Amino acid sequence: MLKQIVDRVDRILRRGKPRRIPASEHGIDRRNVSRHAIKVCEVLQQHGFQAYVVGGAVRDLIAGVEPKDFDVATDATPEQVKPLFRRARIIGRRFRLVHVVFGAEVIETSTFRAAGSSGQSTDAHGRLLQDNVFGSLQDDAARRDFTLNALYYDPHTEEVIDYHHGVADLKQRTVRIIGDPQVRYREDPVRMLRAVRFAAKLNGTIEPATREPIAALASLIENVPASRLFDEMLKLLTCGHAMDCVRRLRQHGLHHGLLPLLDVILEQPGGERFVELTLERTDARVRSGKSISPAFLFASLLWQQVNQRWQTILAQGQPAIPALAEAVDSVLAEQTDKLAIQKRFVTDMRDIWFMQPRFEKRSPRFVWRLLEQPRFRAACDFLQLRAAAGEVDSVFAQWWMDLADASDAERAHMLDDLSRQPEAAAADAPKRRRRRRRKPAPTDGQAPAGAA
Repeated sequence: MLKQIVDRVDRILRRGKPRRIPASEHGIDRRNVSRHAIKVCEVLQQHGFQAYVVGGAVRDLIAGVEPKDFDVATDATPEQVKPLFRRARIIGRRFRLVHVVFGAEVIETSTFRAAGSSGQSTDAHGRLLQDNVFGSLQDDAARRDFTLNALYYDPHTEEVIDYHHGVADLKQRTVRIIGDPQVRYREDPVRMLRAVRFAAKLNGTIEPATREPIAALASLIENVPASRLFDEMLKLLTCGHAMDCVRRLRQHGLHHGLLPLLDVILEQPGGERFVELTLERTDARVRSGKSISPAFLFASLLWQQVNQRWQTILAQGQPAIPALAEAVDSVLAEQTDKLAIQKRFVTDMRDIWFMQPRFEKRSPRFVWRLLEQPRFRAACDFLQLRAAAGEVDSVFAQWWMDLADASDAERAHMLDDLSRQPEAAAADAPKRRRRRRRKPAPTDGQAPAGAA
């Protein structure tokens, strides 16, 4: 309690004055910072500009997490930054910034911005529509969302510039918004999702004043453009703590209407188990440094809805594949209306789903054709997930996984064994064409059927 009072007093006394925290205190090893981000800072500083590594990269380095990317903030305008680098382009409408390209790595370089003002364009709910007012370093720190993101690392001095005690909050695993929480959430409702994600990643807490308005303002998420919402949900589900994020979304009332699939899945029998298996496996891949397929992730999260509707349509007497197509179309129509899942992901999702009933047909000739499908391995992984949830027989699913992992010679041997099984041989046998019976020729005095 005493420490909290001291921290609060210190915040008031130092308001507007940054702390310059040395490497011995913040713990960032310069060798872990992208050499291209350092290069951008050095070039800008050599031309008389301020330039710092900023935001999530600094946060992750202090927290001991390997950053996914590196951003730079500077007092140079985009037009001043672009000519200093051989491969650089100005992008963005709401946020104009520069992408400096070094091979496969892109360093996003933004100009210091001032906090929102009465002259800025907002919608009826207070969400910022434009944010291109340039400002000072202090202005830029004030307009950032959370204290742990308002940190600036100078590669030259190896100091962290901290206006809002972000390093202290980060050490204490506390997510604290900068400014009035209600105003900041109205400016950008996605900040509520980010607060949940950061708290889950840090295994920490959201500071009470930051947490309190979330439940009341959760409906503002509906005003966020679908493409931006998809990007944020993808970050949330691939941060390595997805299951904890989903639980926290429910705890803060942010899941309703955000992803319609969560409303349904988490409340139907067996649905939550399937989601848990999906997200646990996703988290395990992220933590082990393996790649994540967004198509596979969303195919898994939407499967319970697709499967439920598929079974309903099958019960009405429709064939399996047309019934599945109808179920898939209806579910995707609902989801993509709110969440702009990119078309390339939707195509892969459909391939994974439509291969599931085809796994039931294990004739050698059909299996060879299935092996040629681009999403065969992903579909096998999906079948394994269904087996773990008790939807299909685990021995059956393992046979397909063994086939996916086998060499061509081993596959030929497996399929040779399969062809000796009666049911496979019968399925693979060519079907006899049924001979059409001829109608008897009419007798004298009897006109052919249908004749006038």
